[in-house]
Amino acid sequence: FDTVGPLCRSVEDAALLTAALEGSKAPDLRGASLVGLRLAVIETVAMEDVRDEPRAAFEAALAKLEAAGAQIERIEVSAVAEALDAAAPLFTAEAYGLWHEVIEAAPEKMYAEILNRFRLGANFSGPEYVSAWAKLDAARAAYDQATAGYDAVLAPTAPILPPNLERLKTDPEYYVTENLLALRNTRIGNLLGLCGLTLPTGTPSCGLMMLGAPDLDSALLRMGAAAEAALA
Repeated sequence: FDTVGPLCRSVEDAALLTAALEGSKAPDLRGASLVGLRLAVIETVAMEDVRDEPRAAFEAALAKLEAAGAQIERIEVSAVAEALDAAAPLFTAEAYGLWHEVIEAAPEKMYAEILNRFRLGANFSGPEYVSAWAKLDAARAAYDQATAGYDAVLAPTAPILPPNLERLKTDPEYYVTENLLALRNTRIGNLLGLCGLTLPTGTPSCGLMMLGAPDLDSALLRMGAAAEAALA
């Protein structure tokens, strides 16, 4: 489920570097516009427990996108929760299956909370793993159907601000809570097999995530270029 993507200062740079990584031609971003685009804010899971500052930054960003001509609707898609529910056996089994030899050769080198999470992968059976994939495939199909009428789906990139580093080191419960929240919204794209782009909102550490249908990276980058101009 891990994916590779560039971290860049602009959408144009992201388009160029993605093309270089793929060995493909970068999309033409000239003339990109939000006028008439239908964008959906995914309310299911992604908007739960969003802290005040990320929420305010996200809502302000939405207002700018609307002012630039986008049509924004808020939707509930149960498939998002269903995909996240299938994550435990899929993520941990993949992680431990790929890395257990390295981990167990020197487990003391790994942060304890992450070590425990990876080791959970050994507890799931083959039938449980196959069943989880079947559930995820069904969730992907349902999500694709529910969002087919929209050009992109929007959510806060993360529902929290960067957590306190010293407290992360000393408070295991705080670590687990903040870590899972930090990962949650971007996991939606990982699980559902989507392409994604995150843009700064203008508020430090608060991003706006745009999710597109699988393999439509070029179209998403064009929308992202238009959104970037609107948010500037």
